[in-house]
Amino acid sequence: MNIIESSLIEFFKDTPDQTLVIAYSGGVDSQVLLVALATLKQQKKIINDVVVCHVNHGLSRHADEWQLFAQQQCERFSLPLVSHKLYLKKEAQQSLEAMARDARYKVLIKTCTEPAIIVTGHHLNDQAETFLLALKRGAGVKGLSAMPASAKLAQHTIARPLLTVSRADIVNYANQQQLSWVEDESNNDEHYDRNFIRHQVLPNLNTRWPSINNTIARSAEHCFEAQQLLDELAQEDLFNCQVSPGKLSVAMLNKLSEIRLKNLLRYFISSHDLLMPSRQQMQQICLQLNANIDKSPVIQLSNYCFRRFKDEFYLTSIYQDISSWQQEVNLENFTLENSLNLTLPDALGALNISTNKEKIDTINSWQAAIKKPTADQIVTVRFSHENPKCLPQYRQHSRALKKVLQELNIPPWQRKRLPFIFFDNELVAVAGHFVCKPFLVDNKEESLFISWNSESSF
Repeated sequence: MNIIESSLIEFFKDTPDQTLVIAYSGGVDSQVLLVALATLKQQKKIINDVVVCHVNHGLSRHADEWQLFAQQQCERFSLPLVSHKLYLKKEAQQSLEAMARDARYKVLIKTCTEPAIIVTGHHLNDQAETFLLALKRGAGVKGLSAMPASAKLAQHTIARPLLTVSRADIVNYANQQQLSWVEDESNNDEHYDRNFIRHQVLPNLNTRWPSINNTIARSAEHCFEAQQLLDELAQEDLFNCQVSPGKLSVAMLNKLSEIRLKNLLRYFISSHDLLMPSRQQMQQICLQLNANIDKSPVIQLSNYCFRRFKDEFYLTSIYQDISSWQQEVNLENFTLENSLNLTLPDALGALNISTNKEKIDTINSWQAAIKKPTADQIVTVRFSHENPKCLPQYRQHSRALKKVLQELNIPPWQRKRLPFIFFDNELVAVAGHFVCKPFLVDNKEESLFISWNSESSF
């Protein structure tokens, strides 16, 4: 048996019940993968269900021809095909290639609802290219680990069963089987770093050291094992430093050495599926840990922020300015049978208002009862205020709202994201925290029931 088919049999022998989704472009690598798996399935040497997924990126003038080729190949081997055509528009600071890659993974993920194995045709040469690209970028051991043979991808597993197989072996198999395949003209464009490495760097290295691809793969495996150890250490440090999801103790972080701190922060960022900061940005994050206690520094990165407040370090989204947002609540049509779900801006969830307590969401939300307004009062929900004096239900004396929010130890950025409920211009409640005493209800008064379920991930 040839090395291609034996590698596939060995790789999938322990997962016979999971569907295999072939990531199929029509190039020689994915064509060999498709034919080898189809052959093994016909021979009953693998018993997995097999589905083929082809993504038409629309980036080449030949893209529609490649989609037709995918249909023909799947018909030839009696394999079901899921094809999807993309319409990509270049966005600022993001390459079309990166957008196409991200979109392709999204399509692959949606191909099966149940956990499946997404199979790619990546091989030994691809592994060497990926390692050298990471080396060129100055990556650490995680980047130099290159591509793992298997990894989680949403609810699925992404598998690369041919990572130990050379491109020469793949082309030999294709020629022996008299296969045809498509050639992507962009693979010859040495403007792209990967193509430059493929056509200029690795051939010279292989001429000097014929086993260089295997040597690089071995180094990548050593880096992968080193990263596993670093992750184990980071998990232990995170257990000691994490106050809650998205929040770390500054005092505990400062007990770590600098390199151990950076290792923990990288692991923490990675666990939230966020882009890794640059070396300079990481240095700035570490510096802000020791800002004066009365300061609340913010380090904004690509699509998230680190924020310091007193003795805690927060990982948050980049928030919109919602200070001008406000919504008037019309209570005229309220009955015991209905309620109002007011969608709040910037992923802050919904404010539910009802005259019927049974209609209020009581799971994972803040709830309160307030006096029902008079017919001539205007009810509004806002995110800004003019610092009115207020008397929360737990206080004995009135105080300015800003001081009350400070007393509650609410970080400054969260104070700007609290829904304030007003009757006319009088503060009634701060959702998530308190109702003002004059608007508490007794048993004889009609009530409004309010709940706030915030959807914000940070």
